Amino acid sequence: MKKITYSIILLLSIQYAIGQKAQTFAYIDTDYILENVPEYKKAQDLINVKAEEWKANLNKQSRFIEVLKSDLVTEKAILTKDIISDKEQEITIKQEELSRLEALYFGPDGELFELRKQLVNPIQDLIYNAVQDISKKRKYDFVFDKSSDLVMLYFNKKYDISELVLATIIKSKKIAEVAEKTNAKKLEMEANKEAIKKARQELIDKQNKIIQAKKEARLKEIEDKKKKLLEKKNSVIKEKEVEKTKRNNQN
Repeated sequence: MKKITYSIILLLSIQYAIGQKAQTFAYIDTDYILENVPEYKKAQDLINVKAEEWKANLNKQSRFIEVLKSDLVTEKAILTKDIISDKEQEITIKQEELSRLEALYFGPDGELFELRKQLVNPIQDLIYNAVQDISKKRKYDFVFDKSSDLVMLYFNKKYDISELVLATIIKSKKIAEVAEKTNAKKLEMEANKEAIKKARQELIDKQNKIIQAKKEARLKEIEDKKKKLLEKKNSVIKEKEVEKTKRNNQN
C-alpha cells in the first residue's frame, strides 16, 4: 500500500511538473535488460553454484552438531558431569562456529555480497552508463525503472527504452572488445619487436663471442710460436756455449 501511495504521489508530482514546464521521460525494465546480457546469466550461474556450495557446507556442519547432540542424549546417563559439561561446551562452540560461518557466507558484507558486487555491479554499471548517455542525447528529464520498488500503475510501451539501452550496452561492449583486441595486437607487436630485438642481440653477442674466441686463439697461437722460438733460440745458445766450453777445455 505504501508503494502504491508513493507511486501516486510521484506521478502527481510529475504531472504537476509537466503542467509547469514541458518534461520528457522514459522508463526501462532492468530485469529484461539483465536477462538479455549473457554476462549476467553467467554471473548468476556462478553465484548460484557458490551459494549452493556454501549451503552444503553449512548443512554438513549443522548435521554434525545434531549428531553430537543426539550422542549426548544417548550417552548422558552413563557420563560424568565433567564429561557432559565438556560435550555441551563443544556443542556450543560448534554452534557459534556455524553462526560465524553463516555470517561469513551470507552476511551483509559476506562472501556472497562481495561475489555479487564483483560480478554483477559492472553489468549494472553498464546499464547506468547507457541510461545516462541516452538521457543526455534525448534530453530526458526522468527515466524510471519498471523493475524497481516503484509501482507503475500504467505505462505506455512507446516510452520503454529498454531495447535502446540493451543496444547501447552491446555497442559499448563491442567497442570495448575492439579496443581490447587492438591493445592485444599492439602488445603482441611490441612483444614480437622485443623478441626480434632480443634474438638480434643474442646473434650479435654470439658472433662477438666467436670473434673474441678466434682472437684469443690467434693470440695464443702467436704466444705459443714466440715461446717455441725463444726456447729454440735459448737451446741454440746453450749448445754453442757447451761447444765453446769443450773447445776451451781441449786447448
